[in-house]
Amino acid sequence: MHPLQGAFWSEKPDKLLKALGASPQGLSAEEARRRLKEYGPNQLRPKRRYGPLSLFISQFNSPIILLLLFAAILSFYLGDKVNSLIIFLILLVSGSLGFWQEYSATGAVEKLLELVRVKAQALRDGVEVDVPFEEVVPGDVLVLNAGDSIPGDCLLLESRDLFVDEAALTGETYPVEKSVKALPPDTPLSKRVNSLFMGTHVVSGTARAVVVRTGLDTEFGTISERLGYRPPPTEFERGVRHFGYLLLEVTTVLIIAIFAINVYLARPVLESFMFALALAVGLTPQLLPAIISINLATGARRMAAEKVIVKQLSSIENFGSMNVLCSDKTGTITEGKVAVHSAVGVDGGENEKALLYAYLNASMQSGFTNPIDEAIKRHSVPDIKGYRKADEVPYDFIRKRLSILVEKDGSHIIITKGALKNVLEACTLAEIGGGVVEVGKTRSLIMGQYEKLSASGFRTLGIAYREVGIRSRISKEDERDMTFLGIVVLYDPPKAGVAEAIRKLGQLGVTLKVVTGDNRLIAAYISREVCRAGGLDTKEGERVVTGSDLNRMNDDALMRVVMEVNVFAEVEPNQKERIITAMRKAGNVVGYIGDGINDGPALHAADVGISVDSAVDVAKETAQIVLLEKDLGVLAKGVEEGRKTFANTLKYVFMATSANFGNMFSMAGASLLLPFLPLLPTQILLANLLTDRPEMTIAADSVDKELMDRPRRWRIDFIKRFMIAFGLLSSIFDFMPFGVLILLLHASETAFRTGWFVGSVGSAAMIVLVIRTRKPFFRSMPAAILAMTTLIVVGLVTALPYTPLAPFFRSQPLPVEFLLALAIILALYVATAEIAKKIFYKIVKF
Repeated sequence: MHPLQGAFWSEKPDKLLKALGASPQGLSAEEARRRLKEYGPNQLRPKRRYGPLSLFISQFNSPIILLLLFAAILSFYLGDKVNSLIIFLILLVSGSLGFWQEYSATGAVEKLLELVRVKAQALRDGVEVDVPFEEVVPGDVLVLNAGDSIPGDCLLLESRDLFVDEAALTGETYPVEKSVKALPPDTPLSKRVNSLFMGTHVVSGTARAVVVRTGLDTEFGTISERLGYRPPPTEFERGVRHFGYLLLEVTTVLIIAIFAINVYLARPVLESFMFALALAVGLTPQLLPAIISINLATGARRMAAEKVIVKQLSSIENFGSMNVLCSDKTGTITEGKVAVHSAVGVDGGENEKALLYAYLNASMQSGFTNPIDEAIKRHSVPDIKGYRKADEVPYDFIRKRLSILVEKDGSHIIITKGALKNVLEACTLAEIGGGVVEVGKTRSLIMGQYEKLSASGFRTLGIAYREVGIRSRISKEDERDMTFLGIVVLYDPPKAGVAEAIRKLGQLGVTLKVVTGDNRLIAAYISREVCRAGGLDTKEGERVVTGSDLNRMNDDALMRVVMEVNVFAEVEPNQKERIITAMRKAGNVVGYIGDGINDGPALHAADVGISVDSAVDVAKETAQIVLLEKDLGVLAKGVEEGRKTFANTLKYVFMATSANFGNMFSMAGASLLLPFLPLLPTQILLANLLTDRPEMTIAADSVDKELMDRPRRWRIDFIKRFMIAFGLLSSIFDFMPFGVLILLLHASETAFRTGWFVGSVGSAAMIVLVIRTRKPFFRSMPAAILAMTTLIVVGLVTALPYTPLAPFFRSQPLPVEFLLALAIILALYVATAEIAKKIFYKIVKF
């Protein structure tokens, strides 16, 4: 239980700190550790990190496996102890192999996630330190700046022009201004202006706040627990679920039909039941969860090697399926290392005063570090001796301005810097030629410079000032009646190699859309520059859609426009979200890469939210994928790895469903033609164990370029057709050994089962090498471990009848004639499967 469960927003800060056993200097490191043990991690849901025991037990939680174990126990008590023990042993070995690989994969992913943990700035022992969100405790004092996420429910201790986005909690569209004050206990959530809540983030301003509640005790935690909150399933998870439904239908019909037929034929009930269950186990790819975990974890490790960290494993498939990538241009298409080109006055000449005032504003602001201010400070260091900062109005995304109150020799001046048009709105005068005139007389000059500079790829900032006499504080209302001084000209060139990266994305079937807040002229210029190098389709004169254009479009019109236009400029944060939503409704899988405060809604709206390690908290926390380098080249490599992972997962599905379905269908049919069961339950389970071994190495397999040239998704109809087509083909070649054994060799019951067991495992293992590729198998080499495992399995199953273990599995040595016939049948099977594969992929497109 948390220490303060009442209406903390009605308490005075000093009284609340005392109740929490904290101070304005925060907690000691030792006290924080103690509280973490007492209150537990600051999480809404515990991490899905299975312990070794629970993960091992989970390998056997399939209802069919549990039924089979029950039947084996019953068989043991009825006297068939050897068979029961063999069944237990086979299931134990199978589960242990799945456990080991899945546990290793899970541990590796946990280590990767440590690289991109979101942290809060908290005072510990009076010093600002980075604290992982899950280690924030009640009593921690947080230091908050623009872009920071709020890790718990807090009371403000001090604030400065603080605006917080609470849309995730209250649905409020616009940021809410926060301030320090006491409120009545019955104040509703949306009116608690002195409080900050988990799940929200700072848009602008600065603050210090004390954490009162964490985890499920927060407002966000209470709502999520009440609603049973969980993230919506990804396309990949939906595909797995639908695939599971398909198998459940087939398996249910199979169990009931085979059991009923065998009982009708007066065979032993328990043996018939275990035979039906064993067939169901053989048909069901019970290793699918382990295979998916191994594939995704292997993909995550490979992507990490390419400097792409996957926070949510299931998003890898969406990453691979992505066909549209939306990106801001700064730092992705451009270098992101902004440099100052010059500072010019209204008349277009160099203006040292504008450069000085820009430097004062940039060097004295304390809101948050940004590349533009860093560039201004790097460009030159003017003499600012005698200037002192008195106050500040931080930047926000509504005003798009930042103002500093400076004092020199007793005189106070407001210096405002920001988006040129927004600064110009606050001006009534303009400085030109050593004098001051009404701004209206110079507006055409200013805007002419703005358009000329923008069309040449330069970014612009407006600089204005106002002398205000003796003042110690300013507010947003003081940004009026200002004098426009000049323009700071900035340059951010296209990134080296970006054209090649965009071309590579295009070859992968991913269209890049630029979605930026910058003006349309700059966006069009940069797009043309990249286009000339072979990238974007946007050419001179081609359409660029602006934020004002979007305001005049309804949703249906926007759905058409987003498919035709590649550059969106001058857009607001909510418009980014609207663009992405329209693209998704148009049938695209959309990725969005962003790192700023205003990118949160767009990252959340996208199928794949992509951020960078240097991003603000809200962006990094919302994203499913984090790049260690803000580089489209890195992103293209990540897309390739995502597609490899998805392709290898589908390989397992194709192998397991086609071969298993064919073998099970054959045995079900044979059980109707023979006076005995074609295989014993132990033999079916052993065959399933052996055929699964090559498939467990599929994560390491190479992937043909043809499977990576465009985005692909789960298609249950395709899987169903593949299963039927290749399952029936497999069944035809299963009946060939049947004919050899019964009609030519007149095999006994034991000899027949041995021969069919060897043939079933051999064919299922060899066909893996055919199904894994669309090419002829000899033109697409499998991974060494896959080929080696396949050959080992074929060797083991062929040798088994000649070993001391043969009696335990009711097997006996096979005549050489059968082995030769089987080799010929397998060769024919592989050749026919190659022909069938070629015909199938011509008729059925995927």
